[in-house]
Amino acid sequence: MTHRRTSTRRITVAATGVAALLAGSFAVAQASASPADEAAVPSVLSSSEAGTLANTLVEELGDTAAAGSYYDSESGTLVVNVLDESAAALVEEAGAEARVVEHSLETLNEVMAEVDTFAVPGTSWSVDPLSNAVKVKVDSSVTEAELAEIEAGVAELGDLASLETVGGEFQPYVAGGDAIYSSGARCSAGFNVNGGTAFLTAGHCGSVGSSWAASSGGSPIGTMTAGEFPGADYALVEYSGSSGASEVNRYDGTTQSISGAAEAVVGQSVERSGSTTGLHGGEVTGVDVAVSYPQGTVYGTIETTVCAEPGDSGGSLFSGSDAVGLTSGGSGNCSSGGVTFFYPVTDALAAVGASLP
Repeated sequence: MTHRRTSTRRITVAATGVAALLAGSFAVAQASASPADEAAVPSVLSSSEAGTLANTLVEELGDTAAAGSYYDSESGTLVVNVLDESAAALVEEAGAEARVVEHSLETLNEVMAEVDTFAVPGTSWSVDPLSNAVKVKVDSSVTEAELAEIEAGVAELGDLASLETVGGEFQPYVAGGDAIYSSGARCSAGFNVNGGTAFLTAGHCGSVGSSWAASSGGSPIGTMTAGEFPGADYALVEYSGSSGASEVNRYDGTTQSISGAAEAVVGQSVERSGSTTGLHGGEVTGVDVAVSYPQGTVYGTIETTVCAEPGDSGGSLFSGSDAVGLTSGGSGNCSSGGVTFFYPVTDALAAVGASLP
């Protein structure tokens, strides 16, 4: 079964409908533009604004009228896939660029569910808004027999799915922000939450009740009080005494302050901080991605081109002052590159009832 994420940043609208929401959302920014200009010229948005608008538009248009979105970081434009001109007009009125495509999100989610039936450990799959199809990836751990079955399954889906192979093996990066230690594991702290009284990290790093220290063999600084893996990949560690600041270690002697959480959007530029490899940057290449590790499948992840290695698990994925994700796993390394998956911070916050900062 596929697990579709529910946005924690949904904007509630009255019964006047989508048109009222979209017309009002950017009224200030477009107050001096004519109606024709509003439809023709998309707003220049930050990645955070684009992520929020993308979730609002896709949710309000629904799975039958929309088919995902992506962000053009060079122009600052959000592109939203739609199925007809009526939906396109609403998207353009909101300040995004509309792209009419063939397959709806409803259809592509059905394809996601079908792929879930033949996926094996070492497989990831997601809706790719650029190709308007489901993108399936397999790593080097997939056997020839398993690959043959996956190839047959993808072939039956025709132009609704594509298949590619990646180097290395998809695995959780146990060995972030700053290093944290528990018995048998070193991970990375993600983001301090609840006024600095707790922090988020990856669920696969430990189990509820486990103690964590800031150094190997050091005194415990906190206890994991909530978490989930597989299915999801998040955990909450509550500090025993002192609290932490809402910032991320940039590993150059400086820190990045974090003021809130934001949804990821395809095309967004992001940075990752982790205790093994420090700070690295890249781009979001997929959202709501399912990835099958040897320990089980994690749904709803963010796929990126950012590298990571064991010990970076739980570390911070951020864009400017926005918290975006928690390092989950992937393939490759920071010498040759690779694919890394992150669990969305917005989902983790909702699951544990926490807030940022």
